[in-house]
Amino acid sequence: MTATSTNSDLAQRAAHVLMGNYGERNLAIVRGEGARCWDADGNEYLDFLAGIAVNNVGHSHPAVVEAIARQAKEMIHCSNAFLIEPQIRLAERLTEATGMERAFFCNSGTEATEAAIKTARIWARNTRGTGHHKVIAFEGSFHGRTLGSMSATWSKKVREGFDPLTPGFEFAKLNDLESVDKVWSDEVGGVLVETIQGEGGIHPCTQEFLEGLRERCTERGAALIVDEVQCGMSRSGRIMAYQHLDIEPDIVPIAKAIGGGLPLGALLVKDEYGQHLAKGTHGSTFGGNPVACAAGLAVCDVLFEDSLLRQVGEMGCYFWGKLEELKSEFPDLIEGVRGKGLMLGLIMKKPSMDMVAIGRRHGMLFNCTADRVIRFLPPLIITRDDIDEAVVKLRSSLTDFSS
Repeated sequence: MTATSTNSDLAQRAAHVLMGNYGERNLAIVRGEGARCWDADGNEYLDFLAGIAVNNVGHSHPAVVEAIARQAKEMIHCSNAFLIEPQIRLAERLTEATGMERAFFCNSGTEATEAAIKTARIWARNTRGTGHHKVIAFEGSFHGRTLGSMSATWSKKVREGFDPLTPGFEFAKLNDLESVDKVWSDEVGGVLVETIQGEGGIHPCTQEFLEGLRERCTERGAALIVDEVQCGMSRSGRIMAYQHLDIEPDIVPIAKAIGGGLPLGALLVKDEYGQHLAKGTHGSTFGGNPVACAAGLAVCDVLFEDSLLRQVGEMGCYFWGKLEELKSEFPDLIEGVRGKGLMLGLIMKKPSMDMVAIGRRHGMLFNCTADRVIRFLPPLIITRDDIDEAVVKLRSSLTDFSS
């Protein structure tokens, strides 16, 4: 695709017709291929944001493009009043790969989280009676922007101005089981946790913590909901990040990378929980759309391969090492590195939102979360050469930022 307008032209037009909820935007990305994309002025960028962990197979992956075109010729949309064959096939692939047993399809991560909360609540009511509706979430969490998922989100910036929020949520500290016990009551019917917090600043759960949550949920009759919306679909080096920690959740919302760029989310559950989301309890007009599911099947073919998973682990270790070198070069700016696989954060010593614009000037896309964490979510197909190029661009960006 060739842009018919410049970045400046598009920014001016957008200011007149689009809402301002995304803030001021002056860059129009019009084409992508692999780990690279181009703006309306023809500038090239190394993409280490990947649509915020959506383009895990890279931009316009040939297999995904072919799957979309093939399915679009047969049928673009079908109501969920009917069976949709690509949806069934995708559910089979996802449950087989994750150890879960049933799937519900929606369009986004926030919808998948809403479905997770509803499933936990109706399961708790049906098995324990009323009064067990509360969900424990965690400081630093981000689960979406609809009222239910936002109410389970910690960030004041996300929640502010939308009171009253949905009741029934308590917050504990991540990786602190004692804080979980302090807020636990007989009203708790579920625990909602990201295996690796993304928006909160790339904070992984520890083995001890997730095992402790699993034990408590089993002993106390609560559903363990593990949010894999951002860290799932092979980004950590396993198909789901919780598989590193050898625990089995009850309910797993996923989205972002699953559709290869098309809107697609899913809720994966153990059968014990899925049977309670019975006829009429939940639904979606577009969820599990034939084209999106066909794209999802092509994505699974790429992301579930052992060779790709090994590559994510190898490239993640390589990139981590390079980021540690940058830390040594810029000790006054960089505090450390954290994350897993190709979900990494460069922890800065001061607010670093300005680094995003500086990086763009040097031809690299990334973002800043939790005020001072430079977040890297590159396509999982990146190479050592891509990482080496990224480090050069980062070094120049850090030099400019420090001046």
